[in-house]
Order: sequence, then structure tokens, then C-alpha cells
Amino acid sequence: MKSPDTIAAVATPPGVGGVAVVRISGPDAIAVTMPLLRRKDALAPRHAYHVTILDGSQTLDDGIVVYYPSPNSYTGEDTVEMSCHGSRYVTQRLLELLVTHGARLAKPGEFTMRAFLGGKMDLAQAEAVADIIDATSESAHTLATRQLSGQVSRQFDDLRSQFVELASLLELELDFSDEDVEFADRTKLLATLDAIEDVSRRTAESFRLGNAIKNGIPVAIVGQPNAGKSTLLNALLGDDRAIVSDIAGTTRDTIEELVTIDGFLFRFVDTAGLRHSDDPLESAGIERSLRAVQRADVVILVDDGDTIEEPRFAEAVADKRVIHVRNKVDLVLGYSAPSDVIPVSAKLGTGLDELRHSLVEPYLVMRNSMADAPILANARHYEAFLHILDDVERTREGLSRHIPTDLVMVDVRDALYHLGQITGQVSNNELLDTIFSRFCIGK
Repeated sequence: MKSPDTIAAVATPPGVGGVAVVRISGPDAIAVTMPLLRRKDALAPRHAYHVTILDGSQTLDDGIVVYYPSPNSYTGEDTVEMSCHGSRYVTQRLLELLVTHGARLAKPGEFTMRAFLGGKMDLAQAEAVADIIDATSESAHTLATRQLSGQVSRQFDDLRSQFVELASLLELELDFSDEDVEFADRTKLLATLDAIEDVSRRTAESFRLGNAIKNGIPVAIVGQPNAGKSTLLNALLGDDRAIVSDIAGTTRDTIEELVTIDGFLFRFVDTAGLRHSDDPLESAGIERSLRAVQRADVVILVDDGDTIEEPRFAEAVADKRVIHVRNKVDLVLGYSAPSDVIPVSAKLGTGLDELRHSLVEPYLVMRNSMADAPILANARHYEAFLHILDDVERTREGLSRHIPTDLVMVDVRDALYHLGQITGQVSNNELLDTIFSRFCIGK
């Protein structure tokens, strides 16, 4: 599917820089580019040419131009990439000149949308392009790279093949329904469905890991006032980010900072000390602390010998992974920590390596155990698999209760529809517009 329009956009981030790249794609990519070049000889494919870029009879800039003919380009269309100096004036004027000669400005994500529509990648791979651009950790980059390479899509194709096999057997029964022929034993069909459900459920459950990798793992640091929470945050950051004072109740608001540990991004939130307070500002801070606990995947409970008396805290951490840290052990002669407590001196930096290991270990285990399995990092994909699991359950019920085959087929087709939405085998304009509108212009 090719567009009649030729589009242009700056593919590098906006602002001033050494180099900017302007990308042109479409049937007239060469036609709108050549009038701007002093060079009049044809551009050989995939050769870099040093050129003078013209603004009428005047020189606008010197740059590099490369021509990628269809279908061997990112979009699958004729594409030209022009590298010039990263001046806002130069890039803006260059775009104006391209539009004057017949191009139009690209919409957000339009280059990648054309790559998808042109069959250069499926929808899951296209979404991975944005994830690679946004990756802020090694694990997020690795996850997006796997998806862009097509590895995840191939695993979805395997699951689709199982659905298609199930559907074909049921369709065959429909074709011979008048003859009362059953081509597949229902027990075997249910066994096939068990295998499909197992893969689908594990894939859906992988979203917890994938979402954590992509967006960062939220960690709330909580404890009594003056337990050393802010000092611990500063020690983990290696920077004096939070104000530290001997005065209890100094922290009145939450402070969030990012730290990468073994390739995983953690979002540490320092919170106000949990205690009863009549001070309205401190009470507001405590309310925010409890909300931070509710949003966290992990809670670091910091104490220096005292316990939290806030009654709502136990309820807030009921379903959380809690890492108990005993701080200020440098002040306690001969302190011996229980097996479920990590002894730390945030002031001296002792015990921090053990704390970091405790934070990251479960995610390393999960990632390693799913090395060859699809890991969902996209909320749209996760929602699709929740629908698939519902479709599988209805199919199972239909087969178990010997509901007419044509009714069972409705649920199987629904499952195939939801699976196809992930890779774009089933799509609509509204879905595509929503997905690609989140991309940056020029990509």
C-alpha cells in the first residue's frame, strides 16, 4: 500500500546541534530533492554525496545526501536522507524548500506507518521502534530490540498457527455437519486448547515484568521519621538529592529519582515519615506516602530500631514485596541482623550492595526464565491477551458442553481477531492513527 504523497520531516531531535537529518519519503523524493542541490548528476543508490544545498541561487548549507530507492528503504518507498548542520534556521528553511517543490510535512510516526503499510514490518515491530527510542535502560533496550527483530511476532505466529489448526478442524466439522461427522475427538481438542491457554496465560503474566522493564520499577522508601530514608536515597543515588536533617518530619512531600541497577530502571520514591501528626502539612505528606506505597511494586521499609505505628501501613503493603532494612547499624555495637533484615549504614555506605542485589534479583530471575518466551511490554498487547484468555475460556466451555460447532467457532475467530490486532493482521485506521500519533515527527 503506497501513498501518492511525498513527505518530509526532521528525523533528529529539535534544537541546535552539530548535525540534523532531514528525511524525505515518497514517489517524488528525488524530484523534490534535486532542485535543492548544486549537483545535477543522478544520485546512485546508497552512496553518500557531499553536496551544496541551495536556497534559490544562494547557498543554504553544505551537507551529505543519500538516496535509498524503493523497496530497499526504511519505508519501502523512494527515500532521501539529507544531513546538514543542526541549525534551527537551516532545518526549517530546508523543510520549507522541500514543501515548495512538492513535498508535505510528515505527521507524527508517518514514516514508520508507511513502513508497516508497505510490509517492511508488522505492527508489533513498528511499536518497538518507539520503544527503542524511549528506552532508558539496558533491559528496556533489549526487550524492544527483540520485538523489533520480529522474534516476538514469530512466537505470536506460532500461537496463531495453533488457533488456526483448531479452527480448521472445527470448520471441517461444519462443512460435513449434515452428515453428522466429527473429525476431531473433543478430548484432543481440549488438550490443544490447554496448550494454547498455557502459552497465552504465561504471555499475559509476562506483562508485569515487561511493564516494569519498560517504565521502571517503582520502589517506595518508607519508615518512621528520622529513620534515615532520605540518607538512604542519597546513598543509592550517589548524590545529595534529598534534604537530610536530624529534625524529625523534614520530608513533607515525595521525591522521585531514577537509578539503573544491573540493567533495570528503578524509580525510587522517598516519602514522609509515617507517624501520627497534628501538623496539617506533615499529615498531607503522610497521605502521599501511603499513596506512593500503593503504587509501588517494592517497598523498602527502613527502621533504626523503632516500628511504624501508622495503622494503615500494614494494609497498604499487604500485597507488596517488602525489603526490611535496619539503618544506622554503625551506631549499634555488635548488631546482628535477623535473616529477613538487611543491615545498612546509609551514612557510611555499608550494606548497599546487598540491598541492590535484593532489589534486582527477582527481576533477573524472571527475565532469565523467560529468555526464550515473549515478554509483553505494551499495554495494548496485554489487553489483547486478556481478551484471548476470555475467548479461550468460552471455547473450552463450548467444547465441554458440546455446544454446536458454529457457535464454538465464533469464540475461536474472536481469539484469532485479538491475536491479529497485535501484529496488524487485523487493524483499522483509528487503531493505526492512535498508535503512530505517539511517535515523534520524523520517525
